[in-house]
Amino acid sequence: MQENNLETILIVDDNPINLRVIIQHLADEGYETRIAQNGLEALEQLKIALPDIILLDIMMPGIDGFETCVKIKQMPSAKNIPIIFMTALSETESKVKGLQLGAVDYITKPFQHEEVLARIGTHLTIRRQQNALHQLNATKDRFFSIIAHDLRGVFNPLMISTDMLIKIAEKEDSSKMIKFANSVKKSTNNAYELLENLLTWSRCQRGGIDVSIKKLDIKKLIHNNLNLFIEKAKQKDISLTYDVPEDVFVLADKNITDTILRNLIANALKFTHPEGKIHIYIKQKKDCIHVSVQDDGTGIKQHNLQKLFRIDSKFKKKGTANEHGTGLGLILCKELSLKNNGDIWVTSTPYKGSTFTFSLQLNHEESVNER
Repeated sequence: MQENNLETILIVDDNPINLRVIIQHLADEGYETRIAQNGLEALEQLKIALPDIILLDIMMPGIDGFETCVKIKQMPSAKNIPIIFMTALSETESKVKGLQLGAVDYITKPFQHEEVLARIGTHLTIRRQQNALHQLNATKDRFFSIIAHDLRGVFNPLMISTDMLIKIAEKEDSSKMIKFANSVKKSTNNAYELLENLLTWSRCQRGGIDVSIKKLDIKKLIHNNLNLFIEKAKQKDISLTYDVPEDVFVLADKNITDTILRNLIANALKFTHPEGKIHIYIKQKKDCIHVSVQDDGTGIKQHNLQKLFRIDSKFKKKGTANEHGTGLGLILCKELSLKNNGDIWVTSTPYKGSTFTFSLQLNHEESVNER
């Protein structure tokens, strides 16, 4: 929308008669119009000012309407502007081609006054609604981010206090106090883990995750992340092991890969019984590796597997020690895996365990082992 509150329409046509007719139709309805007489001129105008909608002729000298449409869709600033083709072509194939290239509609020549206004009005309404939704989502995400970051500041002193409470309880040798202090620490850690996942998920929704693809030693990553869970595994007497050869390098973002591994290990610990086993291994493929986190825990029924990675399908259950969960960690793993140029999936057998696997791009120049 322009500052004068007039919606602007860029008309791209080399025929003066067509231009005069269409401009008159639009001026009578209060639209502001701009003119380009060929595709290249239209592309130059889009670098200066963006219209609300584009009417684009197909048959033009130089680059035709189809090629112009392709180039517009390649411009980050203009790719979302609705394009309506103007054509005298009656072949269905031409109309379908225009829609496949990204146009939202077409107007046939000779122009019919009511048709022109109806089609333009419809797509401008859709664009206004999309812009309003985008603004609403942006406001929501900013508000959520502010609240989440403020909450993070509360947790640091709270976690320090729970550690002090445990030390005092152990010094007093009070079993009830120790049990209470450990319960508080467990709840605090769970809440902090949820908050961290919420913050990361929020950044994903806003496009605020900076992806930095670098060469990474996958064995080192797995080793370091497993070490973070040694104490928690001891509390449930769960074995943590991994089988990864030396000199296997991937191309991935370190923070994203760490977050995926941490969430999958935490999830496995939650749903593995005391004295159970969690094992991480990799399989090398032609262009990627598969990293699998396998447990012998509670497993998941087949009809619930498709719900695990979707925000619109709610599935959660308590862990083997009555741990609570929201399911957000796995949803986050899915989004982060895609940003990491990979994917994630799961196989599971109820009461026998689950295997969560995600893929990473292989760095062929450095990885010398074949499995």
